[in-house]
Amino acid sequence: MIDPNDPLGGDLEQTETYAAYDGDGVDDGANETDFRGADKMDLDLVLDVSVTMQVVLGAARMSVAELLKLNRGSIVKLDTKVGDPIDVVVNGRVIARGEIVVLDQDDQRFGVTLTEIATPNSKLNAKKAKAA
Repeated sequence: MIDPNDPLGGDLEQTETYAAYDGDGVDDGANETDFRGADKMDLDLVLDVSVTMQVVLGAARMSVAELLKLNRGSIVKLDTKVGDPIDVVVNGRVIARGEIVVLDQDDQRFGVTLTEIATPNSKLNAKKAKAA
C-alpha cells in the first residue's frame, strides 16, 4: 500500500504489535510499550533508519496566476527576515531551530547553526506561516 504522507510515494511498512513482558511469567494484558528507559535502549537498532530532514527557510502565499508568471531570475519574497530563526524538520516534526550561516564565501554555500533543540519532554511548534 502507498504511504500518502511520503512525498516520494514509498510503501507503508507493516508492523506487528507485541505484548509487553515484565518478566513475572504472567501476561497481564499490557500492550503498551514503556519508553521511559529509552536512553538506556540499544540505539544500534535504529541507526540505519532513513529520515527526511528539511530546513524551512520561509513560506510565501500567491495565486496560481502569480505562480505561473515566475521564471528564471524571479524573486519570491518569503515571510522570514534575515536573522529570524528557521525550523529544522525531521519526518514532518520540528526538532530544532537555528540560524542560517555562510559556509564558503566562494561557493556561496550555506549551513544552519542550531540554537534550540527539542527535548523528549518538550515540543517545538512550527512557525506559523504569515505570508501575504
